[in-house]
Amino acid sequence: MSGLLCGLLLRRAGWAVDIYERVDSELSGRGAGIVAQYELIERLRGLGLATDELGVHITTRKILDAQGRLTHEIECPQVLTAWERVYRLLRDAFPPDRYHRGRGLAKFTQDANKALAHFSDGEIVEADLLVGADGIRSTVRQQCLPDVTPRYAGYCAWRALIAESTFPPDVHRELFAFMTFGLPPGEQFLGYPVAGPDNDLRPMHRRYNVVWYRPADEMTKLRWLLTDERGATHAISIPPPMIRREAIAEMRADAERLVAPQFRQVVRLIEEPILQPIYDLESPRMAFGRVAVVGDAAFVARPHVAAGVSKAADDAAALAEALQKEVDVEIALKRFEAARLAQNHRIIERARHLGAYLQASRTQEEQARAGRHSTDAAVIAETAVLDFLYV
Repeated sequence: MSGLLCGLLLRRAGWAVDIYERVDSELSGRGAGIVAQYELIERLRGLGLATDELGVHITTRKILDAQGRLTHEIECPQVLTAWERVYRLLRDAFPPDRYHRGRGLAKFTQDANKALAHFSDGEIVEADLLVGADGIRSTVRQQCLPDVTPRYAGYCAWRALIAESTFPPDVHRELFAFMTFGLPPGEQFLGYPVAGPDNDLRPMHRRYNVVWYRPADEMTKLRWLLTDERGATHAISIPPPMIRREAIAEMRADAERLVAPQFRQVVRLIEEPILQPIYDLESPRMAFGRVAVVGDAAFVARPHVAAGVSKAADDAAALAEALQKEVDVEIALKRFEAARLAQNHRIIERARHLGAYLQASRTQEEQARAGRHSTDAAVIAETAVLDFLYV
């Protein structure tokens, strides 16, 4: 999505833009519900895109204890959507003849006048500007900053999207219209409604997004979770069909003893869970001559701030603005970098604070953070809220 946001904003600023996507098939955000922050909604409106039916509107957050009793409740209006919905909105707005699938970047070169993208099929494409919007495993970033790699946070998330129509009536009544948290010791379980397939917002056609954060030591538990039935251990993540049955069975058994009865019924509805090890990534630079990195290629924040797409949109807007103000591309990219580095570093730091209590092991400083941000009142008020960035 960061590539599409950059492409659309640069086109509005008068640039001719081509997007090269390494994946040959159409992208999908399997299992990914997202919070549509106000800042993202404003960016989409600025592109002339319709946001009236972006997602499900909620007003209330609450916490249930292990017995299913309500312990906290606050008002927090937000729009909750699915990755596919925002992606489809952006993808449909970008000219299809300028969007090239199945084109993996091998490397880039550049000189004072141009950047050259060298693709895996041997083609070389020349441009005034190359933008690396290629995610956490970014080829562009790895060439520019080979020592900057994802840093494991010490915990994983079990995720799933569940059809609203499968909910028992009593559980639907208690959970579906809210963002609801459960807080087993050192863990966090949350769920909230999002649009259904093809952005279906009709009652009983929507979905429920489930996320359960659980500590997992990198050398032991994480390796076990990322090892498939054949004994192969995967790096970074594991495809859902390859997660071992015993890992899923352990997760389900733990749910029966750790979370509220309402959440237990939700877990029983999960057909194919997704395992997401949590990483963050922090780049010291975003501009390299005629080359820029944006979105998750430059900074990956833990999900607790729900800032992934919003920061990608802000990166794209800052890039387009800088290129409008400066004729010289290299000077413009330095202006863009200066505008975005500090803000992205703040997002990363905030996300680390919010997630410190979930880590399998903690430094003394992280233990202090955990004490501040692990209370019921802090979790319900701070999770997925970006107000701290804009005061």
